[in-house]
Amino acid sequence: MKITTFTTRNNYIIKAMSKPSIPKGTRDFSPIEMVKRNYIFSTIRNTFERFGFLPIETPAMENLSTLTGKYGDEGDQLIFKILNNGDFLKKADKASYLENNYKKYAFSISKKALRYDLTVPFARFVVMNQHQLAFPFRRYQIQPVWRGDRPGKGRYQEFYQCDVDIIGTESLLCEVELIQIFDEVLSNLGLPDFSIKFNNRKILAGIAQVAGIEDKLVDMTVAIDKLDKIGIDKVKDELLQRGISEEAINVINPIFSLSGSNEEKLQLIENILKGNEVGEQGITELKSVLEIVNNLGLRNAKLELDITLARGLNYYTGAIFEVVVNGINIGSVCGGGRYDDLTGIFGMKGMSGVGISFGAARIYDVMEELDLFPKESTATTKILFINFGDDEALHCMKIIQDIRSSDINAEIYPTIGAKMKKQMKYAHDKNIPFVAMVGSNEMEKNIITVKNMETGNQEEYSIEELVAMLRG
Repeated sequence: MKITTFTTRNNYIIKAMSKPSIPKGTRDFSPIEMVKRNYIFSTIRNTFERFGFLPIETPAMENLSTLTGKYGDEGDQLIFKILNNGDFLKKADKASYLENNYKKYAFSISKKALRYDLTVPFARFVVMNQHQLAFPFRRYQIQPVWRGDRPGKGRYQEFYQCDVDIIGTESLLCEVELIQIFDEVLSNLGLPDFSIKFNNRKILAGIAQVAGIEDKLVDMTVAIDKLDKIGIDKVKDELLQRGISEEAINVINPIFSLSGSNEEKLQLIENILKGNEVGEQGITELKSVLEIVNNLGLRNAKLELDITLARGLNYYTGAIFEVVVNGINIGSVCGGGRYDDLTGIFGMKGMSGVGISFGAARIYDVMEELDLFPKESTATTKILFINFGDDEALHCMKIIQDIRSSDINAEIYPTIGAKMKKQMKYAHDKNIPFVAMVGSNEMEKNIITVKNMETGNQEEYSIEELVAMLRG
């Protein structure tokens, strides 16, 4: 990138670049891309509302203390911190910097941070607004989050999450409904082959107890959660590096190769955890959810028990979920789980909740790869009126009023005297399916000549006939 000029302002050097850019891990979205994204958002939102959820929003930034310690050590390192206003170095804890105490130093120069997810801000919201809410509280939230991940395919530093949570009940019917929401949304978006992987953190806690590493539960779950990414051998290496003995790894080892139906896997893990109270409770919960879902049925989703599924976030305590699109190497597109006392960290004890999140960016990439977006979703305008002159434009504007009042998107080319070729190219570039031509002859007969941009056919319509055609 070429530096073209230098200027100064308030003793800071400002470099003027010949080409603007955006940070890695972020994206601009064109109008066509936004229409596709909004198609995803509206499909998700409509499903959430059909299941009785209400929307909320929280600020883009939270107090750093609100976020820190909720996502594990690895998650904490990915939080985007915001420097304090003014001379932030003046109050910096220089001693902690010299002692390489990163966390303490970070808090001395940064009191706020961009939200890492929507769940922790939601828990904070519930505690602050508990007296205005009806419990169990069912909320959905569609907003961007920020993480300092290394950018890659399907992985961004700024992306939207679409969350739905039920808090204030331990009922397993909530888990069933969330599985149904996964199935409903992704089926409505046209995804042909996807699996809902599920597990229970109590089973993982039971395995840690049986292996004698109860104090290493977090280390164990963080390592085995990487199984799909790095393979069994490297997971075992990481377990050793985290201080888990070979004897304990030998106890854990059978879960890496479980196979068969969901019921067969449950039977095998039941044998491993026999007599372990926590593990058996997790198995009972999984069996209950699985039985109800099997009785109700799913539209397209495959429900797959995966004992190695851990979900890296520390606040999960019960059921955990991930959704993958089979045949697409992009990672999970959805996830979630049960958290028994997330609000407890903010002083509100005993408030169990469960929620799931849709990764809109990854869903978008999958739908692009599989060409699943409806063709009409790329056309915000249904019909363009050609501008032949002042009188014709006024006449067309009156027709457009009637069309728009019928909830149909319509526009007129604004520049009077523009060449027909230029106006038709505009319609083509915007993927507008119909072009209306109203000249003096059409004005006299009170008709509209309409060209179908896909077929090239032209037909004449009255206003009523045109509205009916566009609706149909």
